[in-house]
Amino acid sequence: MLTSREKHLRRAQRNRSKLRKSMEGKLRLSVARSGKNISAQIIDDEKGITLASASTLEKDVRAELTSTGTIEAAQKVGNLLAQRALKAGVEDVVFDRGGFVFHGRVKALADAAREGGLKF
Repeated sequence: MLTSREKHLRRAQRNRSKLRKSMEGKLRLSVARSGKNISAQIIDDEKGITLASASTLEKDVRAELTSTGTIEAAQKVGNLLAQRALKAGVEDVVFDRGGFVFHGRVKALADAAREGGLKF
């Protein structure tokens, strides 16, 4: 019997394998979520580098928020990531939700990144 962590990793790998088939050279926007924090990064898988990232663990983001585990925090991270990505010259990405359901904080981060100028 699989643990919940193993199930999560299987869902994440299944999602990434489907994304690789349709990426066509695009960069990947990967989301990591915990009970207290959320972070996202734009990754170039071909070169193996991270071009832009944002998280609720950053001091300037944390100072503006009352709680880091909320939808408002996810929206702030999404906007910040979009700004940093556009500054790095990235517009088109593929959204990698990992093993998480596209709901709640993950959806809020994605919507905020779209509003910030990212296309996916």
